[in-house]
Amino acid sequence: MSVQTLKNKFGSINYGQLLLYVLLAWFILAFLIFPNLNIYYEIFFKNGNFSMDAVNKLLTSKRAMSSLTNSFVLAVSLVITVNVVGITLVLLTEYFQIKGAKILKLGFFTTLLYHGVVVASSYKFAYGENGFITRVLSSLFPAFDTGWFHGYWAVLFVMTFACTSNHILFLGNAIRKVDFQTIEAARSMGASTYYILRRVVLPVLKPTIFALTILTFLTGLGAMSAPLILGGTEFQTITPMILTFSKSSTSKDLAALLALVLGLATIILLSIMIRFEKQGNYMSVSKVKSVLVKQKINHKLGNLLTHFVGYALFVIYLIPVTLIVIFSFTDSQSIATATLSLDSFTLENYGRLFTTMSAFKPYLVSILYAAAASFSVVALALFASRILHKHQKSKLATALEYSLLIPWILPSTLIAIGLVVTYNVPRLIAGNTILTGTMWILLIGYVIIHIPFTMRMVKASFFSLDSNLEDASKNLGAKSFYTFRKVLLPIILPSTLAVLALNFIKILDDYDMTVFLYHPVYQTLGIVIKSSTDAEAGVGARAMSLVYSVVLMIMAGITMYFVYGRGSKKDN
Repeated sequence: MSVQTLKNKFGSINYGQLLLYVLLAWFILAFLIFPNLNIYYEIFFKNGNFSMDAVNKLLTSKRAMSSLTNSFVLAVSLVITVNVVGITLVLLTEYFQIKGAKILKLGFFTTLLYHGVVVASSYKFAYGENGFITRVLSSLFPAFDTGWFHGYWAVLFVMTFACTSNHILFLGNAIRKVDFQTIEAARSMGASTYYILRRVVLPVLKPTIFALTILTFLTGLGAMSAPLILGGTEFQTITPMILTFSKSSTSKDLAALLALVLGLATIILLSIMIRFEKQGNYMSVSKVKSVLVKQKINHKLGNLLTHFVGYALFVIYLIPVTLIVIFSFTDSQSIATATLSLDSFTLENYGRLFTTMSAFKPYLVSILYAAAASFSVVALALFASRILHKHQKSKLATALEYSLLIPWILPSTLIAIGLVVTYNVPRLIAGNTILTGTMWILLIGYVIIHIPFTMRMVKASFFSLDSNLEDASKNLGAKSFYTFRKVLLPIILPSTLAVLALNFIKILDDYDMTVFLYHPVYQTLGIVIKSSTDAEAGVGARAMSLVYSVVLMIMAGITMYFVYGRGSKKDN
């Protein structure tokens, strides 16, 4: 495309802007489009000839087919259990009058502080073969099977309670917007509390519940950490199997095909979700703004059972977090035996983190990766959103937006496999260098998977700006970049920094993408924490993983407070 064509599409641009446009186009072609197209070629073409060998290998591989079956079984199971638990949490904290609801909410909100490999390792530390709860149960019941927390049910249990974060955030926000006058009208007509809940409140929440159901299904389908740590050989799912196959040169095509199957399932489900949302015939939105008042449960037995369920869930959520925090302050012997005594408490583990380079290195590596990726993806989103905001009706701008949303419809596993397979040989589009096995490919992967979320948030900030501000700046003779830097950026900066902080926290302990792309010399927190759950891991490694987890939760808590907590206080 010529410079003149760009000028016709985007108006007057200088050569600095042109360079940025070229770099953006190169990034999209090199890392969003080419790897995801190349993976099809690698699967179905051998030596330039079309081949179905990979498909035949998949269909004849018992392990691969079993992993596919297990993934769909897990996904369907999670849709049921996560919705039941998630809706229950929201009702307990936002709809019913529950004594100690604020305390319950703190316990339920712990899912926002840790996720992925940290969650799986914490539950294994609590309930695993050498876990604290298992030790207590085996001491009370000598015949108790210490290997009870393993396989499908263990994975389902962990993921059920780990995947309710979206319900707490989004369904909780949706139920607070339910029109209270509708509830009062139903009550005045003699409807009971549970009838109103079933026939008035839940129908209003259907759009949100449906979206959360699709997201939960996709989470179960692409689960990595929990099946890898707790599933064992008897319950292997797609993503851990992809990881296993990707490590062998003879089965990389099988890994790529499994990733492709996962990607196709994701695209189909997201398409279904979008179609149902567009139909909108089941949506019920109140036009009258009346603040929801928490409902009292008049039935004594119902009230008692509701309170019991609430506090039972509170205990389940709090056990792993509490044990991680407590044991992070104990010596190696206590951690190895999962026992506590007053003499075992020490600050040695935390002292080692900040005084020993070998202990601090994973944290330093993760911080550098998280900072570099967060700033890079925010910068990319700012530039792209600026283009979309200025040229809303341009076909090139529309193509740009759809291109940057590619990672939204593809699982991180497929993206990682695409990068590995594509750049394990020199490619002209990447400067004729090999990227696979270098420290740079993980940074690229982090940027890619966080583009859609960052784009949506930053774009929303841009489109909420008053267009008169930019017009006034132009009328005063300010150049485009000066207007952006001095007028627009200060307005959208708070929301942009919030997105940057959320991305930073998510990247710090990432495992699903990292395990495919990391450099062995530069191991991140996610890799180190996962390694500490292996049977051959030393006590020192386990102790440091607890410290890593606690510090990560503190950082996540501070981030969540500044992103959500302060905003809610201002609203009140």
